[in-house]
Amino acid sequence: MQAKLVAKKYNSVSFQIAVAAIFAALVAVATLTFFIPIPVTGGYFNFGDTLIYVAALLFGPFAGLFAGMGAAIADVVVAPQYVLVTFVVKTIEGCLVGLFMKLFLSKIKSFTLCSVFAVLIGGFEMVLGYFVYESFLNGRAVALLEVPVNVVQMLFGLVIAVPIMHAVLHVFPRFKNYLYGEVCVK
Repeated sequence: MQAKLVAKKYNSVSFQIAVAAIFAALVAVATLTFFIPIPVTGGYFNFGDTLIYVAALLFGPFAGLFAGMGAAIADVVVAPQYVLVTFVVKTIEGCLVGLFMKLFLSKIKSFTLCSVFAVLIGGFEMVLGYFVYESFLNGRAVALLEVPVNVVQMLFGLVIAVPIMHAVLHVFPRFKNYLYGEVCVK
């Protein structure tokens, strides 16, 4: 009975909104704290994707979507020409990671495999989204220069986010069942 009450608390709208807002702020701070400009395109490499992935993997598509908004907030300061595309691309990225994590967990019982597949899908959406935008903005040849940077950013996020997810679930083992409900067998 108590487990159901706690699960209900984690799935409540107010909890989800609070988590989403916290992660949006964390993504903005992570993006602004460390970034490497790419002068040819006006874009930049950053650590924001890592926290978008953590939010989506741990708290689902809603948190992932709002975490993506934090990247657009950072773009207001660093790269204003990207604000709108970042808003669209990063929110979709976070939402996709959260949706696919839940979908894969219903079919595959390995959190690691599910999270890797989910991040790869969301990450490739990010790479493709920026490539399409930059092709229109700067031409296809210039847009191609940023593809490897975006792929490395996605892979870096994956390599950091999955261990963070495991660490959180290790420290708070009940959290796994509360977040993912019946899809978890443990």
